[in-house]
Amino acid sequence: MKSATLKQAVPGAIDQKPLRSDGQQARLRLLDAGLALFADKGFAETSTREIAQLAQVNVAAISYYFGDKEGLYRAVFTDPRYNPKLDADALATTPTDIKTTLRFLLAGLAASLKDVALTKQCMKLHFREMLQPTGVWQDEIDHNIKPNHMALVQALCQHLKLKAADDDVHRLAFSISGLGIMLHVGHDVVTAIRPQVIDGAAAVDLYVERILIYALAMVEAEAQRRRSTGSPTTPQKSPRKAVAGQHLSTLRT
Repeated sequence: MKSATLKQAVPGAIDQKPLRSDGQQARLRLLDAGLALFADKGFAETSTREIAQLAQVNVAAISYYFGDKEGLYRAVFTDPRYNPKLDADALATTPTDIKTTLRFLLAGLAASLKDVALTKQCMKLHFREMLQPTGVWQDEIDHNIKPNHMALVQALCQHLKLKAADDDVHRLAFSISGLGIMLHVGHDVVTAIRPQVIDGAAAVDLYVERILIYALAMVEAEAQRRRSTGSPTTPQKSPRKAVAGQHLSTLRT
């Protein structure tokens, strides 16, 4: 791995003239080299010397641009080129058009899939972080995933005309997001079973349009379920409580 060129180690890297060790270009090369090595070896087993060598910059450039190895790791993990951030405010500001909100969400989740090699490396990095946590994953949940989830919940509440979110709204939000997340977590599975459905930008865009239809169907199903119960904001009883209630009523009779 140490002797690999940047183009070999970082799929999708641009073939350029002899690389400079200064400026934005050097910073981006460090991010790409960091992604390749952190994904392959993990944070603890990757040295700054290896990263600098792969990026073809002086090791001091890591301190200059990122402070230290941890700073570089965080920058790699949150790099919008691999891990695009959705605008939580935008998710929550289309209460009259849930279709636009869902398209924005699902297209954002699928955007990075158009670069297959980087998608695989990014997922490998995420899996390593979960197995060998540094704290970055919890930050990702707190500052990216949770705000986007709550924004989607708010948009669903506005669409369903609910005063407050209950467990079913959260279930619906998790299920909708899962349609897009599955394309990342299950990328190898999809590729093995039906590769053409995500092969290329046009295929990814079509996939987004299809899961948008499925997401809207889930929203409508939830709306119908609430209409049929006649009590959209009343929490459902848990199965255990329901059974206990039936048992007590039987004893009374």
